[in-house]
Amino acid sequence: MQSSKSPLAALTLGAIGVVYGDIGTSVLYAVKEVFGSGHVPFTHANVYGILSIFFWTLTVIVSIKYVVLVLRADNNGEGGLIAMLALASQAVKDKPELRKWLLGIGIFGTSLFYGDGVITPAITVLSAIEGLEVVSPVFKDWVVPLTLIVLLCLFAVQKRGTGGIGRFFGPVTLLWFGVLALLGVSHIVQHPEILGAISPHYAVLFMWHNPGTTFIILGAVVLCVTGAEALYADLGHFGKKPIRLAWFAIVMPSLVLNYFGQGALLLARPEAVKNPFFLMAPDWAQLPLVVLATLAGVVASQALITGAFSVTKQAIQLGYLPRLNIQHTSVRDTGQIYIPLVNWGLFVAIVLAVVMFRSSSALAAAYGIAVTLDMLITTTLTFFVIRYGWKYPLALCIAATGWFFLIDLTFFASNMLKLFHGGWFPLVIGGAVFTLMMTWKRGRAILNDKLKADAIDLSSFLEAVFVSPPTRVEGTAVFLTAEPGTVPNALLHNLKHNKVLHEHNLFCTVRSHEVPWIGMNKRVEIEALGHDCWQVIVHYGFKNDPDLPRALEQIRARGCEIEQMKTSYFLSRDTVIPSIGSGMAPWREKLFAQMHHNASAAADFLRLPNNSVVELGSKIEI
Repeated sequence: MQSSKSPLAALTLGAIGVVYGDIGTSVLYAVKEVFGSGHVPFTHANVYGILSIFFWTLTVIVSIKYVVLVLRADNNGEGGLIAMLALASQAVKDKPELRKWLLGIGIFGTSLFYGDGVITPAITVLSAIEGLEVVSPVFKDWVVPLTLIVLLCLFAVQKRGTGGIGRFFGPVTLLWFGVLALLGVSHIVQHPEILGAISPHYAVLFMWHNPGTTFIILGAVVLCVTGAEALYADLGHFGKKPIRLAWFAIVMPSLVLNYFGQGALLLARPEAVKNPFFLMAPDWAQLPLVVLATLAGVVASQALITGAFSVTKQAIQLGYLPRLNIQHTSVRDTGQIYIPLVNWGLFVAIVLAVVMFRSSSALAAAYGIAVTLDMLITTTLTFFVIRYGWKYPLALCIAATGWFFLIDLTFFASNMLKLFHGGWFPLVIGGAVFTLMMTWKRGRAILNDKLKADAIDLSSFLEAVFVSPPTRVEGTAVFLTAEPGTVPNALLHNLKHNKVLHEHNLFCTVRSHEVPWIGMNKRVEIEALGHDCWQVIVHYGFKNDPDLPRALEQIRARGCEIEQMKTSYFLSRDTVIPSIGSGMAPWREKLFAQMHHNASAAADFLRLPNNSVVELGSKIEI
């Protein structure tokens, strides 16, 4: 029995550290923003009403929607918006127009993740270090510089990988939740009547008497569930059971106790509204609490940074971003990656956010729009998965997702009130990323159409070549081609300039699919073309790590002997020339050409040995 319990305990501890870091730091600012907004008159009835809204928001959105419903919609064990998008698009593949719209909505939601990835580290670390102002007003001018120093250190260590510091995430976050619960209990025991706010009638009474105020403050209430998307996104790393166990056994009880403890403190000392979280602690414990909160903020930020790397890699393999320099930081764990461009791009945007907004309260105004819109998109995609993928009755699908859709829509509408107070910031980031993604996808489609129009049929070409064959040289040539059955430009250039053909020739196409994983048993398709030539198609899921030499090792058992030391890889390095025509708008064509030019080499992406790669260039007008 011990051996079966041990992995569950380890996975649950890991889930506490990675999955719940973001939502666990919401206690730093959520209550402060609701009562500090000036919209809620400070009365005992209102304290009870707000705490009840917090409790039922956590229960409905996190416990019921994400933990119970959305976690069921796994894509071969994987979660996250891209996995959900893949499920939804597969479910409606016989409805091309609907599939097109769903892909657009899903990719926009994925783009918004980057906006969330900027705001979360900024507000989390900034709100933690703002605790120094509670310790002493002398530290006020040091808050922003110290925040930037902490963030710089965090982003600087990313290239070393998270394996070393990752093992501390679980224990640090577990300690954090223990402290949250302890702080909450220490004030609840002084006002145990505050626990009555668990009753939903307090929330209903507040909303009934203050409908306008309720709508306005929902933009601050939603701060208590930021990070809920991480539950689903990290499904593949930990599995459903550890994520659910961590939530119901540790995370939710600790959060509820802390929120109710802050409410009890406000009943006793209304002036504590300026920073109720840090004022819960006795004077001697405030500085250590600032240090622990900063560590918890770093853990929460790390989860977003790692998520940005993972989402970027998936978007690249699905064809929505150009190839980027992806570095693997662990020999054993292929999921640990580092993308320099994403890392420092996020850092620059986060520095901009901290310097522009300068306080967690100002950042809270920017927080929420991207998060609630992502929640709305997740709910929408869930409907199509359970309706068309799982074939559930329409009435049941509407009942299962319609209620959550209305809740998400209400939260989103409330957050739209903050659009001109900072909410535009994550939307601008998400919109910029969405433009890049859709421009790249459209540009690749135009480029492929152009290549197809100019393509020569491979079988016919080989028949013509072998009527009077060129000199054959020892070894194997692997020609990469976007479309199977067409002659790669690299082969034409090789015959034109070198006038030789290798002893063995592989015409290889790499395809990425809308599933997370494709096993080695389905990795390679091979078709003999005669004259020791083969057509090879290599398949990858969007979570697989492409490694072409390793994949080609499988074809030895299928009649094609290939020795890596005698293999050369021929790639076409196309230069895109924008031209006036029926493609995209001129500015988008120029953007695509620049993205294509700056894309990292296919050789690096496919892990080809550097000393075996031959690149032959050509120019293509689009």
